[in-house]
Amino acid sequence: MISDELITFSPKVFIPLTKLCRDVCHYCTFAHAPRSGERAFLTANEVIDIAKAGAEAGCTEALFTLGDKPERRYRLAREELIELGHETTISYLAEMAGRVLRETGLLPHINPGVMTANDIAQLRPVSASMGIMLEGIASSLVSKGGPHFGSPDKDPAARLETIRLAGEARVPFTTGILIGIGETPDERILALREIQKLHRRYGHIQEIIIQNFRAKPGTKMANALEPTIDDLKWTICAAREVFGVDMAIQSPPNLTAEDFPELIDAGLNDWGGVSPITSDHVNPEAPWPAIDRLRKGTSRKGRLLAARLPVYPRYILDGDWLDERVRPFVVQSMDIDGLARDDAWSPGGANVKPVAPSVARGQSRYLGKSLNRAIRGRELSEEELTTMLTARGGAYVDLISAADEVRRAVSGDTVSYVVNRNINYTNVCGYRCGFCAFSKGKLSADRRGLPYDLSLDEISRRTKEAWERGATEVCLQGGIHPSYTGETYLSILRAVKTAAPGIHVHAFSPLEISQGAATNGVTVEAYLHRLKDEGLGSLPGTAAEILDDEVRSVLCPDKLSTDEWSRVVETAHGVGLRSTATIMFGHLERPIHQARHLIRLRQLQERTGGITEFVPLPFVHMGAPIFLQGFARRGPTFRETIILHAVARLAFNPVIPNIQASWVKLGNEGIEDVLQAGANDLGGTLMNESISRAAGAMHGQELSPLLLSELIRGAKREPRQRSTLYNDVPDERKRAASCAPPLISVIQTPASKFAHGEAAA
Repeated sequence: MISDELITFSPKVFIPLTKLCRDVCHYCTFAHAPRSGERAFLTANEVIDIAKAGAEAGCTEALFTLGDKPERRYRLAREELIELGHETTISYLAEMAGRVLRETGLLPHINPGVMTANDIAQLRPVSASMGIMLEGIASSLVSKGGPHFGSPDKDPAARLETIRLAGEARVPFTTGILIGIGETPDERILALREIQKLHRRYGHIQEIIIQNFRAKPGTKMANALEPTIDDLKWTICAAREVFGVDMAIQSPPNLTAEDFPELIDAGLNDWGGVSPITSDHVNPEAPWPAIDRLRKGTSRKGRLLAARLPVYPRYILDGDWLDERVRPFVVQSMDIDGLARDDAWSPGGANVKPVAPSVARGQSRYLGKSLNRAIRGRELSEEELTTMLTARGGAYVDLISAADEVRRAVSGDTVSYVVNRNINYTNVCGYRCGFCAFSKGKLSADRRGLPYDLSLDEISRRTKEAWERGATEVCLQGGIHPSYTGETYLSILRAVKTAAPGIHVHAFSPLEISQGAATNGVTVEAYLHRLKDEGLGSLPGTAAEILDDEVRSVLCPDKLSTDEWSRVVETAHGVGLRSTATIMFGHLERPIHQARHLIRLRQLQERTGGITEFVPLPFVHMGAPIFLQGFARRGPTFRETIILHAVARLAFNPVIPNIQASWVKLGNEGIEDVLQAGANDLGGTLMNESISRAAGAMHGQELSPLLLSELIRGAKREPRQRSTLYNDVPDERKRAASCAPPLISVIQTPASKFAHGEAAA
């Protein structure tokens, strides 16, 4: 269910595939008889050009509207269809919708009139949703003298049968009534109840349109009276009574001129499709309101305008309503709530500048109490966190402000960072995590670069070089190599500590710890004690992804479960090793999964106190298998990214003092906004970042202390170089970091048929 604070609309481009129709509705100026020199159908090039213009203008919907079965009435239509390689309008429509979907990414919403089961089956693989207006069920409408006389496709029984067949085929469907064409108020209610019967049976009606008749010159009903706005509001109110709070009730805003905001008072919660570039071809005399005007009108009624897709969230997120050939396009277009993405930014990308939402501060009628509790350090409930994670408009601004207030109280205006080096010792991995573009296995031998398995000499060399360049930390992680044992990790650790005895070793995710303990035949606790004795300083709290097994079962099914991950980290804290904690977000999860993740981490921290910082890691999608297969979103939107940093600050107050932002994922331009939303740390200089880069991130592999300091000062904060555990750094280390020579090219020791080599020595 969409929040009751939102009024939605679908940014669309209108594609009138044909204006020929076998029906002769007495109020219609869209359909007409063949005209000399005019084609019956848009050509493929014309269709694609319209769709591309819509995509460039930010539309997500391609609305195909057309006359009903013109080939049954006009020879021109039949001849042109043959020329186009088709026998029916439905067949040509299916081809054009498929091309628009594949070539532009716009999601087709199809209104072709009365359809058979075969028609629906032909169109389902190329459309996100379909629709047909019932218009009315009064027998007088199709009788002689009625507006539908002579229009066989306006038979109410035929239209109800189309709606029924769509339900049987599990098609997200739009329908509604046209008021003011000769029906009585009681007949309107009866029409709505007929739709309700079908919806109760199949659950497929995603929205109800209440459309008011507009008299048009040149038609038989040119002088007919139009419904008043009070009449329209009465009917919207009646529809709300019939369908309840969960149904989307829509009325076109262009058909009520300046009065459209008044419809919200009657129960409307959607404006339908609104196009920034094409006219309403059905009502050309009534131009669409500009989106800014629509937003302001909606705001006057205390509601927030939000763009949606032509298929509503519940039909995306639940069940099998979408054809699997369409679903990837829908998933790539949606945000975490199943609405339309509100920006073109993706984590790791350098071609689109991140832009934070620009909205006025508002009074959060549903966030106020929760924000006050968070500021006081109270633990927040799953419901409270889920609500915060979906904040928009004024609530979003209040959320960010509260997070910044807590950040200021906890860490002042200081933003910290550590000079470190990432050493990813192998990219060979026996696990099949859907999000990972870094790891190599037998099934990816021809992808993602060559498999490597660093020699101990190369690990030592990189460590020495890091120390000479001022590093205080090396961060060690890699794929779970099938040949690695607990002794392998110990040998890597010894190589690092021998090369630079004074360096802090931040190494081995909970998954690697579990693997090491299992292969050595000891408990996790015993293995951690041994690692600590050999010089391990702390653990990166990675491999967490989303700490919810519903998501993990799809995202990383053979990885540690939520409880197993938590036990390893808690055990590490128990033996005196501290850790970070992470979340990877923007792929499959919903806000409730993020909320559960945050709650689990807070409870863990309250038991152990061992987490040094929380690191939100936006999903970098470009090379991730789960995205390329069409299952995952293209990362979070920038608004969602800012929100998660802010909610984390509030959720963890006061138990986790540091919220880290990833410059690798956000880029320099994204960092400043996140620093205003609760973050107080920028992680490490890295020197060799390779995991995000393998997924497609383009923000570089290293940021020097000088550049990080400049970035922090640009955000009007004070930089502080820290150690891994947030202590001060000796001046000698700072001097070495400030004049570091260029990095020597790394050697990626080739792995031989995925068998572990030198590092096992």
